[in-house]
Amino acid sequence: MERFGFVGLPNAGKSSLFNALAGGGALAAPYAFATTDPNVGVAKVFDARLDALAEMSSSKKIIHASVQFNDIGGLVEGASQGEGLGNKFLAGIREVDAIVFVLRAFSDGDVPGPTDPLEHLAIVETELSLADLDTAEKQLDKVARIARTDRSKADDEAMLRKVVDILGEGTPIFKSELSEAEREELKPYFFLTNKPVLAVVNIGDDQLDDGEAIAAPVSEALGGAEVIATCVQLEAEAAMLEDDERAEMLEGLGLGEGAMPRFLRAAYEIMGLRTYLTTGEKESRAWTFRSGSTAPQAAGVIHTDFERGFIRAETIGWQELVEAGSWSAARDKGLVRSEGKDYIVQDGDVMEFRFNV
Repeated sequence: MERFGFVGLPNAGKSSLFNALAGGGALAAPYAFATTDPNVGVAKVFDARLDALAEMSSSKKIIHASVQFNDIGGLVEGASQGEGLGNKFLAGIREVDAIVFVLRAFSDGDVPGPTDPLEHLAIVETELSLADLDTAEKQLDKVARIARTDRSKADDEAMLRKVVDILGEGTPIFKSELSEAEREELKPYFFLTNKPVLAVVNIGDDQLDDGEAIAAPVSEALGGAEVIATCVQLEAEAAMLEDDERAEMLEGLGLGEGAMPRFLRAAYEIMGLRTYLTTGEKESRAWTFRSGSTAPQAAGVIHTDFERGFIRAETIGWQELVEAGSWSAARDKGLVRSEGKDYIVQDGDVMEFRFNV
């Protein structure tokens, strides 16, 4: 399961965001370091396609895809030198697969701290970059010594020198001009700023109509990354309600389905994760696979035997299947395709696998 870490200054709303996703469980308090140890939660990635298939199949059970997220203590200026939770904080986010910047835009006289999301972003980017610079310099020293006698390390040394220069200018790796291939080469070093990023701008309930305008400069500062503006406190309160009451509350506030489903889909997307679906009377289920996966690789998500003994995949787009009304009806109409080992699975495919072991 992919892991997302919330990064932001104290009082930005990280614990409230955790509660909005997990339905409670984290202490949200108006003072720094209310969270000292990471809270770990799991959230369903709601998918209207799956609901439509479950209704078509009269499924007894619906199983959504899910992601894990970590609420980590607030980062402060000087964290890279040990301020605040210092190394404990940085260790907590080094283990996650992607970073979610939680940036405050709301005003509240009882909650200390800046209210400019760009100021929040500048501080967290600087601290993560400084921590990475320290890591890069130590790794460069180590690799350079090895490269004196082992020229196979020359490319690694050159890459690390480039990274030291980038970070030394205060530029996080995700904002640099390094190619995707170069960033892939850096993964073994676990640089904090080499992780995929998105941002949640935490606005007040009096700013709901201005969310897009508030988010726009943050998205520009992040090079076009996905930025979602939402009142996290309202989302957290809604998460504590039953489904019908939550929908009624969000609809009454003009928030539709709320920001959390959009946030989860965006988080899913930045990791290069996609979904194929299976459906039947017993259950309808979403399965997570990496973009670009072949049919056997996608089958292996269910069980390694499916990949090892793969024969073919019966495949149809989810909308075609729903419009046909049933799997048998779709097959009778010639809509179900038989795909082999080289087929690249598409997001939203509905699949049945044939295998033999």
